[in-house]
This record gives sequence, C-alpha cells and structure tokens, in this order.
Amino acid sequence: MSPDEDRLTHFNEQGRAVMVDVSDKPVTARTARAETRIAMAPETLRRIREGSIAKGDVLAVAQVAGIQAAKRTSDWIPMCHPLPLTGVNLTFSDNGTDTLFIAAEVKTTGKTGVEMEALTAVSAAALTVYDMCKALQKDMVIGPTRLVFKTGGKSGDYYADECRPAENPASD
Repeated sequence: MSPDEDRLTHFNEQGRAVMVDVSDKPVTARTARAETRIAMAPETLRRIREGSIAKGDVLAVAQVAGIQAAKRTSDWIPMCHPLPLTGVNLTFSDNGTDTLFIAAEVKTTGKTGVEMEALTAVSAAALTVYDMCKALQKDMVIGPTRLVFKTGGKSGDYYADECRPAENPASD
C-alpha cells in the first residue's frame, strides 16, 4: 500500500476536515447492507408483534424513519455526500423471544458508496422503535450495528466474514 493509499482521505494538507472530491471517480452501481438489533423484554417484543403499542404500528413507523434517514444521511454525517438513492429497503425479524433484528439495503448509481446511508437507516429505525416503546420499557439495548456488505466502487466489494457472495441476496 502506498503512503497515499494509507492516509485518511477526510483531511486536507493542513490536517483539517474536508469532504472528499469525487469529481473524477467513475459512476458505478453501489449497494450496502447494514444491520442492528434491539434487545428487549419478551413482553415488549410480543406487543410490537401484536401491534398493541399505544403509539401505533411500531415497525411501520420505524420503516419510514429508516427510509427518511437514509435519504437525509448527509444532513447528519458532515463529510457524507448527498446522494440520489435508487432504493432503500428495511426488513425486520425477531428471535421470537426478546430481540428485534433490523436490516437495511441501500442502492445508488453514483461516484461514492452508500455504507453510511445503510448504517444510518438501521440506526434511525432502531431509535424509532425505542421511542415508540420507551413508555413500556426504558432499558432496551440497541446494537451492535454493523455493515454486512458493500459492493461497487474503487475499493471493491466488502463482505462481513460470515456473508459470502453466494449468500448475498443482492447478487441474485
């Protein structure tokens, strides 16, 4: 790895933060998937599944929050470029007992990746679940939150250790 490849790209020659110039990068299809989880009491998960939380349909509201967050990531993360997203899909599952799983897959065709948009989407969705259920339970635990995979761009594809391309639903 050359010294230029090893340096952090969000700093200028004075060591100050900079938004990376992507003008000369080629446009490529890019996808990222992130996930998080929320540990909660079995009663809280049961009520989410039943739709009996007083504030309404928790997963429907979290779905919209995640999509909105992905679209507005550059408003929250200072060095992120505003991106024209071509797709945002959030999915929810649970272990049937005490953990809600949230995943987001974000797509664009552009000059920079959508990892931050996917991570922001699952984070906002999880915070929305917390907000809607906090009257019932305040000690829910969010995380870990992580990038599962990303495709496209100069740095190539990335897959978390257990996520191989053959298992990647985006590659179908």
